[in-house]
Amino acid sequence: MQKDSSAAALAEVLRAEARRLRPGTRLPSSRVLVARHKVSPVTVARALGLLAAEGVVVTRPGSGTFVAERPAKAPGPADHGWQAVALGDRSIEAGGVAWLLEPPREGVVPLSGGYLHPVLQPARAIAAAAARAARRPAAWETPPLGGVPELRAWFARTVGGDVTPADVLITSGGQQSITTVLRALLPPGAPLLVESPTYVGATAVARASGLHPVPVPVDADGVRPDLLAEAFAMTGARALYCQPTFHNPTGAVLAAERRAQVLAVARAAGAFVVEDDFARLLGIQPGPPPLVTQDADGRVVHIASLTKATAPSLRVSAVIARGPVAERIRATQLVEGFFPARPLQETLLELVSSPGWPRHLRAVRTALKARRDALLAALGRELPELRVNRPSGGFHLWARLPDGTSDVELADAALQGGVLVSAGRPFFPAEPSGPHLRLSYAAAASEAELAEGVRRLAAALHTAG
Repeated sequence: MQKDSSAAALAEVLRAEARRLRPGTRLPSSRVLVARHKVSPVTVARALGLLAAEGVVVTRPGSGTFVAERPAKAPGPADHGWQAVALGDRSIEAGGVAWLLEPPREGVVPLSGGYLHPVLQPARAIAAAAARAARRPAAWETPPLGGVPELRAWFARTVGGDVTPADVLITSGGQQSITTVLRALLPPGAPLLVESPTYVGATAVARASGLHPVPVPVDADGVRPDLLAEAFAMTGARALYCQPTFHNPTGAVLAAERRAQVLAVARAAGAFVVEDDFARLLGIQPGPPPLVTQDADGRVVHIASLTKATAPSLRVSAVIARGPVAERIRATQLVEGFFPARPLQETLLELVSSPGWPRHLRAVRTALKARRDALLAALGRELPELRVNRPSGGFHLWARLPDGTSDVELADAALQGGVLVSAGRPFFPAEPSGPHLRLSYAAAASEAELAEGVRRLAAALHTAG
């Protein structure tokens, strides 16, 4: 072995040796392996640990390490055909969201992604908050079923209006919140109005829950109230899922006059409005007050998330609801998952209560503004034929491609050329209004990487004609 041998490399050598030996044969002692392969005792211990975990060897204290019994080879692949009958005709399609979570391969510039690049995440602050939270006396006990009281109070203050801590339910991240809320509001088979385009995770949840997403077009000012009223009348739907502030994927902010109109239309239809406020803390410019602060009769169910402003695995959010629907949502969360892990709740409370939290938000907003402007400038230089919006917050630009362009084929060609972008088609619940790309400016490492990504995208588009 070479001087820089790793545990994995040593394990590979010992794995091959074990294949040549009969089961029950004793391997050389750790001292012999250290001398033979010129590695440290720690490397030997780690290599043997890997092989033991794989079932290649067994360790018997006081006796040594032995080649494990080899499992008998199966006569052929198992027959799982019976499961198709037992599972029936319902299917759950995860492909629509799986691609959102897959990291780009080495050397690919990410112009797609739903989280901050690690250089923008408050990793040290989260680690410090987690360490403090773990030392809290009740950190590992069952939390109050509505959530840690101080965290509920923080969410209530942050959302504003007349929201009280009693209105707040702490949940396990935005995606889980959408799932819980939709299952609480609507039975399988019911229609659900959604913006078109909209967040693909919401339509995936709806379809997995047996709901039927019905598209309502959006424009630069958000969802169109006239078409929303028509959709309620035609479908008899009892809920609308929307993102009024820094909409994903378009970045649109629902105009002030439309906010009142949307609530009025929902009131006339006797329907709920599910307000997904996932990006409020990511405003390059301040967004308008949430819809829930204008709601007097418990019509709005508000989802507030901090994951986008922190880190992907800090999955703690809040659902704000009032009246009987609040009890329905709490009961749904309880029977589905009990409660979010208390250490995560305590960690988030420590984080947002620290003096560094406002500084982090200011730094993120400043960085997002610079990155948005850098991406827009690069697109203006390299791809002037694209019509691109200028969002006032969030992560994404929404780019209209020339007519006749296939956004799906372009996204595939761009990936081959070393840049990851999101085709617009998956964001439409039905037929798309035209070819689009969603271009993210939060996932890249730097402004220079954004410019390089646009250069690669332009090469892919121009090569495709």
